Amino acid sequence: MKDEDIDTTGTAMDDAAAAGNFMEKLIREDVENGAFRREICTRFPPEPNGYLHIGSAFAIHTNYSLARKFGGTFNLRFDDTNPLKEDMEYVNAIIEDLEWLGCSPGEHIYYGSDYSEAIYESAVSLIRKGKAYVCGLSAEEVTAYRGTLTQPGTDSPYRNRPVEENLALFSRMRQGDFPAGAMVLRARIDMGSPNINLRDPILYRIIHAAHYRTGEDWCIYPMYDFAHPIQDAIEGVTHSLCSLEFKDHRPLYEWVLHELEIPEAPKQREFGRVNLTGVVTSKRYLRQLVAGNYVEGWDDPRLPTLRGLRRRGFTPESIKAFVAEIGMVRTQSMVDFSLLEHTLRQDLKAKVPSVMAVLNPLKVVLTNYDGPETELLSVYNNSENDLMGKRELPFSGVLYIEREDFMEHPSPGFRRLTLDGEVRLKGAYIIKCHEVIKDPATGEISELRCTYDRETKSGSALSGRKVKGTIHWVSASHAIEAEVRLYEKLLIDNEGPKGESGSWEDVTNPDSLKILNHCVVEPFVQTALPEDKFQFMRHGYFVADSKLSCADRLVFGRIVPLKDGWKEKK
Repeated sequence: MKDEDIDTTGTAMDDAAAAGNFMEKLIREDVENGAFRREICTRFPPEPNGYLHIGSAFAIHTNYSLARKFGGTFNLRFDDTNPLKEDMEYVNAIIEDLEWLGCSPGEHIYYGSDYSEAIYESAVSLIRKGKAYVCGLSAEEVTAYRGTLTQPGTDSPYRNRPVEENLALFSRMRQGDFPAGAMVLRARIDMGSPNINLRDPILYRIIHAAHYRTGEDWCIYPMYDFAHPIQDAIEGVTHSLCSLEFKDHRPLYEWVLHELEIPEAPKQREFGRVNLTGVVTSKRYLRQLVAGNYVEGWDDPRLPTLRGLRRRGFTPESIKAFVAEIGMVRTQSMVDFSLLEHTLRQDLKAKVPSVMAVLNPLKVVLTNYDGPETELLSVYNNSENDLMGKRELPFSGVLYIEREDFMEHPSPGFRRLTLDGEVRLKGAYIIKCHEVIKDPATGEISELRCTYDRETKSGSALSGRKVKGTIHWVSASHAIEAEVRLYEKLLIDNEGPKGESGSWEDVTNPDSLKILNHCVVEPFVQTALPEDKFQFMRHGYFVADSKLSCADRLVFGRIVPLKDGWKEKK
């Protein structure tokens, strides 16, 4: 599926419910009718000029799951016919992303550049049949001659060159006798067609640049619309599934296969593209954000790239559940990002341990604490999954609580700790605040003096004494200091900069990243490895940052808050 800048709206969930998996039905009909004497084969054909994103995951999972459903094969084929943009860095990243997503093509990894000779010979065949010609019009002239949606095109003055002259010129193009832009090879179809894609489209252009795989072997390269059907045919693809913007290109896809007399030719079929609110998936826009340092790189957790989502803490299971929830759609659709967050919460809630983390610490001294220097409390790792067992949580006479969990002069409805008020410490004891210590220079509260009720230990016979609120905490002498990163959506709306004078500063959210230093977390996280995930009580789900976190510096990024916006919208 190619990237285009598309602004669409719609309701994907309603569309999916109405349409069902129409693509599966089409393929099943082909199987039942014996349309192919070979096994079902689908493909994902990315151009290695950038990183995959959430829209790519929709296309990948669609092709992969349909191939699996019909016992066929799934190919990964790199559309690498433009040496100006492509690089092995992207090839390796794409392969790694597919492996992570659980949609590995195995040994079925191919490169369009490997078919260069076959594609060239196909072009020669069309020239011999009088179906292609070398055109010397400039790029601007080709566009002008093509006409408009309401006016037919005009024949190129080179359209009726003799076959032998076209063959000779095309051979010289390959040999490098002409500069870039001097001429192109065009299909000879119909300049009066209502489908502009059939008005003698360009098949080959001259590019004098080294290719990342073939080096200097070629200086002419095929256009995607010409190379794609030939590549599909070579690999035995049965169903070339692509996004809806290629529907108008299907007649050209079929024309190429027909003129080349391909038996049991692949079938191009289209599905609707899914866009998400608050993110852009255009490679052009993503590249601008990275190049302009609006984000930290292609794996920035605020980006919808698969690398960014992985670093953010999204799981392959949550992304595949998201795709399955949407279903196959026929039209371009806009889906609320909160649905993707919902499938993530559903995946994580019974998988990850729930731990105590205080992001804005306020010191609490228990003036009457007479227990052991370190008391070990037994707590469940996950309240929704007993199979995850329990752990020992250290408790002592000096603690940290969230600064927002105390109000000296409480507002109506406040149910946490107040002066002369009581609150339960999660999994521990009931405490009461008796004194507030303030910094004389700033007037800011620096410490609370409290007492604890030793008879109210959680799980004990008298632990049932009721108080209005429960708060989390961390033992000060056992606290692990960490940096915490809170993410919000990157874009204020769903689009890029408006007009020629628009800039990314106008549409990016200045509060999309908030970095909190000197946070404290219980010692259970001390050995956290990159990509380890936790639920921080009341704060949400967090992940040890795969790029920044290490043994000497723990950095946690919030994956998603606990509040489920999708449930509220439903």
